[in-house]
Amino acid sequence: MLTNWLFWLWIIIALLVGAVVGFFVAQRQLKKYLQKNPPINEEVVRTMMMQMGRTPSQKQINQVMKQINQNMK
Repeated sequence: MLTNWLFWLWIIIALLVGAVVGFFVAQRQLKKYLQKNPPINEEVVRTMMMQMGRTPSQKQINQVMKQINQNMK
């Protein structure tokens, strides 16, 4: 009877540990992927600003890209 409880307890502990480790590994992989393949580049920022009725300078685009890159870390 006691070994039955221990068996199920170890199964539950293993599942919980696996879920936690899997979450952190997936999070790390996603961050690494987004750093290598950013979803927003300078051309996208320029297009968005022009759609808002602004003609962006290169300095403004660089500032926006810098803010995006800082928030990605």
